[in-house]
Amino acid sequence: MRHPDPNFGYPSLPLADKRWPAPSRASESPLKKQAILSPFTRQGAFVLDSHIDALTWDECINRIATWAALRQSRYVTLCNVHSVVTASEDAEFRRVIEQADLALPDGAPIAWALRREGHPEQTRLSGPDLMWRYLAEAQRLKQRVFFYGSTPETLDKLRARIVAHFPRLQIAGMVSPPYRSLTAEEDQAHIDQINRSGAHVVFVGLGCPKQEAWMSAHRGRVHAVMLGVGAAFDYHAGTLARAPLWMQKAGLEWLHRLASEPRRLLKRYLHTNTVFVGRMLKLMVTGRRSGKGQEA
Repeated sequence: MRHPDPNFGYPSLPLADKRWPAPSRASESPLKKQAILSPFTRQGAFVLDSHIDALTWDECINRIATWAALRQSRYVTLCNVHSVVTASEDAEFRRVIEQADLALPDGAPIAWALRREGHPEQTRLSGPDLMWRYLAEAQRLKQRVFFYGSTPETLDKLRARIVAHFPRLQIAGMVSPPYRSLTAEEDQAHIDQINRSGAHVVFVGLGCPKQEAWMSAHRGRVHAVMLGVGAAFDYHAGTLARAPLWMQKAGLEWLHRLASEPRRLLKRYLHTNTVFVGRMLKLMVTGRRSGKGQEA
């Protein structure tokens, strides 16, 4: 499995190859030096049929920051129950998750599954939390951030809240794409706008699976690290209420979302949650390991 852009200059390695290549030249940046001296090793396990990375918050933030400092075009997916069940039923979406540079455990059940597969300290790395933590890091590192998705009204509210909390953060731009499919010309205009902005990181809030497909299609074209953060724009803009902390810790955030948007989510949750619980229970009863049983 190679990078979709054959001229991009570094491979997207199969999980079995384990080690990511170091950059080819030195730099004065500490993050760039770290990338040269310490090539990344992917560790994790399969949850159903998708490999999910096992790492701490610090490892996650540092890895993204290093790629961003190197101006590498990469994408990060945040996988919950809906993601892994969809991937188990849709070969194309499974390929998108497989080729991601990181697939993070967004959703308590995914973190629990990783603990069962030999990573006992794994915590949930949720999209809204990742976005807010990385904004603080981007401000510290003077990295530029871009926001792609949601509505103009939500982006306006999001900008106001971000500026209030991170006054020195460099916001490179915000784009609310139309809900319909874009023409090739419109898509290229958005790519050009992102690249001209000098963004190091692009937060993508198009919803699953649309945002994952967008990031996969734009790796090698968007010259930044793309993070698919789902409903994070709405949560941080205040247009959608997030579950109380106790529900998040108990793995019940999905229930709060269902109560907030029952028409949109009821059918999805009835299917995906049932499939996930059924398959995980079967694994527990048989004592088998999840997915392909391979660690990267």
